[in-house]
Amino acid sequence: MQMETLFAAIDYRDPIWIAVAFTFGFLAVQLRLPPLVGFLVAGFVLNALGAEGGAFLGEMADLGVTLLLFSIGLKLRIRQLIASEVWGVAGAHMALTTLLWTLLLMGLAALGVPIVAQLNWPSALLLGFALSFSSTVFAVKLLEDKDDAAAWYGRLSIGILIIQDIAAVIFLGVSTAKVPSPMAALMIVAIIAARPLLGAMLNRAGHGELQVLMGLVLALGGASLFELVDMKGDLGALVIGVLLAGHPKANELFKALLSLKDLFLVGFFLSIGMAGIPDLTMLAVASLLLLALPFKAGLFVWLLTRFRVRIRAAVLASQALTSFSEFGLIVGSIAVANGWLDEDWVVVLAIAVALSFVAASALNARADDVYVGLRARLHRFESRERLVGDEPLQFGDARIVLCGMGRVGSGAYDALAGSQRRRVIGVDINPVVVGSQRAEGRDVRHGNMTNPDFWVQIDRTAFQVEWILLAMPTLRANLTAARLAREWGFRGRIGATAKFPDEAQQLRRHGVDAVFDIYAEAGRGFADHAEALFSTDRGADASTAD
Repeated sequence: MQMETLFAAIDYRDPIWIAVAFTFGFLAVQLRLPPLVGFLVAGFVLNALGAEGGAFLGEMADLGVTLLLFSIGLKLRIRQLIASEVWGVAGAHMALTTLLWTLLLMGLAALGVPIVAQLNWPSALLLGFALSFSSTVFAVKLLEDKDDAAAWYGRLSIGILIIQDIAAVIFLGVSTAKVPSPMAALMIVAIIAARPLLGAMLNRAGHGELQVLMGLVLALGGASLFELVDMKGDLGALVIGVLLAGHPKANELFKALLSLKDLFLVGFFLSIGMAGIPDLTMLAVASLLLLALPFKAGLFVWLLTRFRVRIRAAVLASQALTSFSEFGLIVGSIAVANGWLDEDWVVVLAIAVALSFVAASALNARADDVYVGLRARLHRFESRERLVGDEPLQFGDARIVLCGMGRVGSGAYDALAGSQRRRVIGVDINPVVVGSQRAEGRDVRHGNMTNPDFWVQIDRTAFQVEWILLAMPTLRANLTAARLAREWGFRGRIGATAKFPDEAQQLRRHGVDAVFDIYAEAGRGFADHAEALFSTDRGADASTAD
């Protein structure tokens, strides 16, 4: 039904919206900002020109959010949510920021600030609760663009966001008097029982368009099932994704849906920018709310470090979470419908959310530079105790370090371990990958070579590494690791993988000695393998003929 509504809603104006979104997204990329900043600006421009978000834009945004939460589920492990640094920080931050926002808003009301002056304590508490949330859509999109969703701080951020989403579902149920149907528990049990069947179907769906269609069916089907029993549909997509998270093809399905999800999310960011037409008073109030974002980020850093999270992970997680949430718009709409707030607050919240996205995008674009500049001052907040699994990495007598243990990295590790007398160690940021690699007999450590602190903690006196090979999936990660290695003082050889010729040129400019084009090297390897095999066959045929 959702797809039918989407196609029925398309009209002649939609190509213009798409063209405007592309234009501003392209300009944002040229300014080294995430394209979503351009999409938000496009929404403002369309709004100023009198355009209104219709059914097509709304359905497009809903599909994007549903696919995003399904994708989150595919990467999520339940144990991430039960860690004290996740639920403890999420709960404490929500409680403290709700209280502080309430006090701030009532202080502004006492000063007679327009729009705010009409608030009372209950309405201020409601707005404080709405402003305490961080945007799941925005944060996860940023993490994916940086290829950091699997990094320690990325998994920590997503865990906190999931706890917030659970709180949001509870609030929506209470505020709208929408209690889950008695059939909800039975439906959840049935979905869990169907997990083996879903896994078997995913195995037989292949690797092409059928796999993408199955992902759509699972995401939209999970959302529809939850809505049937009066539960939040997006939560259903998340649950279905979590059920498949441990499947061998979960990561492949995630990658297959990536472009489709990103396309639909354009509608979400456009709709935020087109939420309403503000006047100067609304803009001023939204800007005042924006001034409190640094405190929100600082509180995240302080709480995370109290839970023994290292300072860099705490800083990067706080930057990913430093935004207002689209959930605030939902709270505002419910409050207006129930007569708790004036309708002007919906527009104020929409502007505040959009401006927070722009500010957070600019901040995250320079996240590493900000951390390096403040590292000396920030480290005094770091706890001396370490979380389990967060201990400093030791290389021992290794001569070769291979970073990124996907298929390329695993193949390179096996080849080097078999042909070199030098000891080889693998490094990967994903603990699940590390566990599976160790189970297959490879010496792989959990670490992030794009983290400046990774290099600071290395014992130089015992460091004997001669080669560093970078096989991470993105150019940005390989460039960052190569730059940090050279800045740390590594004088050995660095090799890196690349997918395109322009990537190879950038890697060489940043101190990489040898660049390997994945596709070209695969072609040469295939030809060498075929030649060796056919030569053996010809020798066998000649011997038989003799």
